[in-house]
Amino acid sequence: MKETKIAIIGLGYVGLPLAVEFAKKYQVVGFDINTKRIEELRSNNDFTLETSSEELEGVNVSSYETLKASKTGLWLTDELSELESANFYIVTVPTPVDKGNRPDLTPLFKASETVGKVLSKDDVVVYESTVFPGATEDECIPILEKVSGLTFNKDFYAGYSPERINPGDKLHTVTKILKVTSGSTPEIATYIDTVYKSIITAGTHLAPSIKVAEAAKVIENSQRDVNIAFVNELSKIFRLMDIDTLDVLEAAGTKWNFLPFRPGLVGGHCIGVDPYYLAQKAMELGYNPEIILAGRRLNDSMGPFVAQESVKMMIKKGISIKDSNVLVMGITFKEDCPDIRNSRAIDIIDELKSFEVQVDVFDPWATKEEVKHEYGIDLICKESDIKKKYDGVVIAVSHKEFKTMAIEDFCAKDHIIFDVKATLPKEKSNSRL
Repeated sequence: MKETKIAIIGLGYVGLPLAVEFAKKYQVVGFDINTKRIEELRSNNDFTLETSSEELEGVNVSSYETLKASKTGLWLTDELSELESANFYIVTVPTPVDKGNRPDLTPLFKASETVGKVLSKDDVVVYESTVFPGATEDECIPILEKVSGLTFNKDFYAGYSPERINPGDKLHTVTKILKVTSGSTPEIATYIDTVYKSIITAGTHLAPSIKVAEAAKVIENSQRDVNIAFVNELSKIFRLMDIDTLDVLEAAGTKWNFLPFRPGLVGGHCIGVDPYYLAQKAMELGYNPEIILAGRRLNDSMGPFVAQESVKMMIKKGISIKDSNVLVMGITFKEDCPDIRNSRAIDIIDELKSFEVQVDVFDPWATKEEVKHEYGIDLICKESDIKKKYDGVVIAVSHKEFKTMAIEDFCAKDHIIFDVKATLPKEKSNSRL
C-alpha cells in the first residue's frame, strides 16, 4: 500500500476537526467550495468553534507546494486540482432533508462528482455523511465510476465511517469518540480501520459491511429521537396533571436501569434529520415505520406547544396578547454552541408571531449575519442591547450565560417566564417542560 495522503471534502463541523487531527500524522488537503470559509481557516479562525486558532496554526502550511514537500500538515483549498495528490478521500458534507422531510442527497452527489474528477487507480473513498443503508454503494459509487471512468473494487475502493461529532462538546472530541469503520473489501476495510485507528485514541469498531456501518449511524440518532419524544409526551401529560416533569424524572431516575432523557426541542443536523433517512428507505421497501415517524411528529410539535402554552399563561395573567413583547432566548439548536442548523427555536418564534406577538431573539452564541440569512431575524447578540421590558420570556436554549443573567430586569411588572430546558432554578420561572 502506498503512502497515505488524505483529502477531506467539506470543512464544516465534521470535516475540519478530522482534517486537523489527521494533519498531525499525514499530508492532508482540506477542500471546501466556500471560498470565504477557506480564507477564514487560513487565518486560523473557525467560526464553528470546533477547533481553536492554536490548533489550526499548529497544522496549517503556507502553500500546496509546502505540503507536498512535507510528511504532515494541512493545506486548505477550494481548487479542485490540488486534490489530485491525495489517495485517501474522506467525504464529510451535510445530508439535510427538504421541506417535505425527504432526504436531500444533492451535497453528497456533488461531492462524489468532485472526487470522481480527481480519482486515480487504487484510491480509496470513505464517506462519513449520514445516509440510509445502501446509499454509499447504490447512490454514490455509480457517480464515482461514471465521472472517473474507473471500476469499483477493481480500480478504486470505498468505505463508510459514520461521523460522531457532537457540536459544542469539548469532552467528546473527534479522537475521543469510538469510530465505526467499514470497507468495500476485507483488505480495504482493514486498511481504512488502520488509518482511523492511527488518530482515534478511543479505538475503532470494524463493521462487517458498509451497509451495517450506515445502519448503525442512522439508528443511533433515531433511538435518541424516539426516547426524547417519549419524555416530551410525558411532559404534555404531566402538565395537564399539574405535575412537574423533571421532578418525576428525578424520582424515576433513582432506578438503576431508567434512561435519563429529558424533554426539550429536538433539532440540529443529526437527531432532527437522521430518522427521516431511515424512514424514507423503509417506505421505499414497503414498510411504514410507525414509531420512528410518530417520534418525529411529537418532537416537531414541541415548539408550537411551548408558544401556545406561553400565550395561555400570559392570558391568565391578564396580559393583552396582540402586540405584546416576548423575548426568545436562544436560536442555536443546542446550548453553548453556535450551530443554528435546523434549530427548532424558530417554531416557537413563528407560532408566537401567528398570535401577532412582537418577538425579539437574543443569543450570545449565534452569528448575527448567519441568523439574518437563515431565518430573516435581526438577532440581539449582547445583553446590553436588550432595551425593552418584555411581557414574556421563553428560554429556548440552555446557554451557560442565561443561568446567571438577571432576566427579571428586562421583564414588565406582569410577565411570564417559560424555561424550556430548566435552565433556571424551578422557583425563578412560571413553567418548564
